[in-house]
Amino acid sequence: MKALYLIANFLIFRTIFMKALYLIANFLLIGCLMSSCNSGMQKKNEPTSTATNKTDTVVVSLGSNTKGIGRFKEVTLTHPLDQDMIAKAQAIYTAKCFACHKLTDEKLVGPGWKGITDRRTPEWILNFITNTQVMLDKDLVAQSLLVTCVVRMPNQGITDEQAREMLEFMRNNDGKN
Repeated sequence: MKALYLIANFLIFRTIFMKALYLIANFLLIGCLMSSCNSGMQKKNEPTSTATNKTDTVVVSLGSNTKGIGRFKEVTLTHPLDQDMIAKAQAIYTAKCFACHKLTDEKLVGPGWKGITDRRTPEWILNFITNTQVMLDKDLVAQSLLVTCVVRMPNQGITDEQAREMLEFMRNNDGKN
């Protein structure tokens, strides 16, 4: 009888010990992930660095294809901006992009979107959205972003029409008209 009591106490102790180890491991993992997400964040009072923009400009001037790789060769932009497209893209941004991209120039997981339409051609943006993996494998500018962001952007399953709406949303975010 005493042996059963000792075995039961041992099993209870082992269960509590294992749960405690599991909780500690999870807290450490979450802490590491949170600190790595914040490691590239800029403080509010620090001036914005232009080193990334200079690198992008150099890569483009070395002869990379400024239109990217994909089916978009020429894009006709709307003037003024199409508000219906912007509204549709807002929903797409919230559902598929918000977790990794900020509308400022601040990097989250992926780069911030502020100024993207000044740095990239409309064709490049649309090709990147719809042909992400090929662009990351073969486009020099996309590869330079991968060095900075480390994580490959997954294919979001965005249609050509949705990509065009996202471009309109980005143009609106950049203050275009």
